[in-house]
Order: sequence, then structure tokens, then C-alpha cells
Amino acid sequence: MGLRISTNVGSITAQRQLYKNQRRLEHAQTAMSSGKRIVAAADDAAGLAISENIRGQVGGLKMAKQNALNAQSVIQVSEGGLNEISNILIRLRELGVQAASDTVSEVEREFLDLEAQQLVEESERIAQSTRFGNKVLLNGEDSEELEFHVGPFGGDENVVRANVSADATTSTLGIDGISVSDKSGARDTLGAVDEALVHIGKMRADFGAVQSRLQMTNSNTEIQFENLSAAMSRIADADIAFESAEAASSSILQQASINVLAQANQNGMAALKLIG
Repeated sequence: MGLRISTNVGSITAQRQLYKNQRRLEHAQTAMSSGKRIVAAADDAAGLAISENIRGQVGGLKMAKQNALNAQSVIQVSEGGLNEISNILIRLRELGVQAASDTVSEVEREFLDLEAQQLVEESERIAQSTRFGNKVLLNGEDSEELEFHVGPFGGDENVVRANVSADATTSTLGIDGISVSDKSGARDTLGAVDEALVHIGKMRADFGAVQSRLQMTNSNTEIQFENLSAAMSRIADADIAFESAEAASSSILQQASINVLAQANQNGMAALKLIG
């Protein structure tokens, strides 16, 4: 190729290579600083679309997992209240057995009845006051079917429904009128308390079944969250070893391009010597 002044082809070629290496270096630096392999949609349009879709699912699963944990908390609070009511019933049964025997006098039965009435009142208080947030759990007022959204999508398959009827008030349990002030009342109390224990046991079994299901739901959600996070990482996250090698390589080539460009810019000077 002859010597030309108006067009320096060597310089143009060196500039193109310099620009190319500059882009490689900038991409590698951006990838390492952001931790993302796809720093622009042009890098991998299909990968970006897939990773963003998965990112949305991961965000939904994160909240769904929290919903499942909150649902477990609702059940645990309810079951905890029923456990205390069950303890009260067992103590009432002990008082009934004690009062039904002539080993205690009428005066002592009155003392036993004082404790029994206090325990009945406490049982009612627990039923009326046990709540999760503003939702009362054990007095039968909020007896509608509970729905817990435990999935990242909007379909019915993402909802756990629990038809848990929890009414542990003393009137429902049949212990609101018990008395151990005499032998007859004490023996009637035993029958009433036994029926109440069966009723409490059924409610606790319902809560336990729902809690067991929610534990499995939460376990499955955690597995999905883990696997989808790993999939998103494989698609979108930067391989730091590769990007650091790219940065080193492009940096060396960039310096070489600058040196070549400097030399190419001197090509016109050789043509001027011929003119002189």
C-alpha cells in the first residue's frame, strides 16, 4: 500500500481495535462491580428475560414463605390458648374428684368451688382474648374459612384453605354453670369436663393437622426458593474468574492498541519526507 496523507488506514484500524478492547474492559469491570453477567439487554436478551421472570418468582416465593410462617403463627397462637384451657379443664376435673368425696366437708367444698369458678372465668377470658393482630381466634366470632396465600402466583393452587372452627367459650364447652359446692354438682362437673376435653381435643387436632400441612408447605416453598435462586444465579450472575481474565486481557490489548495507534499516527510523516 502506498503512502497517503489524507486517509490513515492504519490509524483507523488501530482506533477500531482500541474501541473494541475498551468495550470489553468496560463490560468486564461493570460485571465485576455489579456481580451481574448481563449488564445490558444486548448481552443476552433471552437470558435477561428468563432471569427477570425467575427474579419475580423468587420475590413472590420470599413473601409466600413469610405468609406460610405467619399462618403457622396463627395456628400456634390458637393452639397455645387451647392448651391452657385444656390445663384448666384438667384442674377442674381434679377439683371435681376431690369435692365428690366425703373426705372433705361442705366448708372445704365451698373453698374448692371458689377456685373452680375462678378457673372457669379464666377459661372464658382466654377464649375471648386470644387473638392474632385484630383477629379473635377462640370465641367463634371469626369462624369463616381461613385462606393463606403460600405461592408466587394467583391461582387457587397457591392458596391453602383451612376450615378451622374454634369456639372455646365456656358456654360452648358446657362448663359455664359447673359447681363443686356439693357432691352431686362435683360429679356432674366430671361429666361436663370430660365432654369439654373431647371438644378441646378435636379443635386441637384440627389445628395440628393444619399446622402439619403448613410445615410441609413452608418446606416446599424453601426448596423452590433455593432452586430458583440458584437457576437465576447461573443465568444472570457474573463469573468473577472469567470476568477478571477478560479485564486483564482487554487491558493488555488496550495498551497495545494505544501504542499501535501512536505509531500509525506517524505514518503521514513518512509521506511528507518524500515531498520535502
